Amino acid sequence: MGLDITVMIADWRWLAEVPPPERLSRLRDAWYDDETGLWDHDAPAVEGDWVWPRGPHGAHFAVYEFLHTCGSFKAHFWAGQRWEAVREHAEPALRTEVDGFLPGLIWDGPDGEVRRCEPGLFGDGPAAYGVLLARSPAGVRELAVAWERIRSGLAELRGPFTEHAAVAEGWVGDFDAFGRLLAEWGRIVAEAARRGWGLVGLSE
Repeated sequence: MGLDITVMIADWRWLAEVPPPERLSRLRDAWYDDETGLWDHDAPAVEGDWVWPRGPHGAHFAVYEFLHTCGSFKAHFWAGQRWEAVREHAEPALRTEVDGFLPGLIWDGPDGEVRRCEPGLFGDGPAAYGVLLARSPAGVRELAVAWERIRSGLAELRGPFTEHAAVAEGWVGDFDAFGRLLAEWGRIVAEAARRGWGLVGLSE
């Protein structure tokens, strides 16, 4: 099987109405609610866009469906590995910006020690089971600012990526796939920041 990921943005004021150990249950209960329409057998498949729930929780969260990932975390993991391969060959200012964007989303940092979950958002232990990433509205704003700095210069990585990180087969094997996935993350953090919401990635 392998690790899956569901990425959501959520109204943090709504989540903060309950103590941290209860927030994840609140979000999951809203997500799994039949009234959302997300679990209808005839619900249209969506890729590369938002899915907004119906029902009483429709104003509290949204799910982003990535292109070409089938809900797997593998594409995100391998994007981090491709960055590992190319980062030393990137222009220093751009490397610094990407190093500030990918940790906390899909990459554990150059030393593998970055925590993708801000402490205290969902409590600890069983209360945070299955959380792959969690960012408060403040953390999301920082990511959105970083993305704005990266976006215009990302194309500069095409040559170094092709030389040092591209593979003939496998996830995120060329620069287009890498840039597209980062742009999707940029879209996610921009929308969450615009709303003043947080960001959560769950593995179920």
